[in-house]
Amino acid sequence: MAHPVISGDDCISCGACVEACPCNVLELGAEHAEVTDGDSCIGCGSCMGACPVGAITEIAED
Repeated sequence: MAHPVISGDDCISCGACVEACPCNVLELGAEHAEVTDGDSCIGCGSCMGACPVGAITEIAED
């Protein structure tokens, strides 16, 4: 399974990823979007596709 990793340096806190996530694993933090429940991520990539600045990558877990 995989989970998203958000670059705090690149995130513009627009919330597009939070809205796009069907599993509600993301939320807007004080400075940028944050992964709050990576274990529930299904690895669909919706958040990555929604991010207008490419601040989200996916890391595969073994």
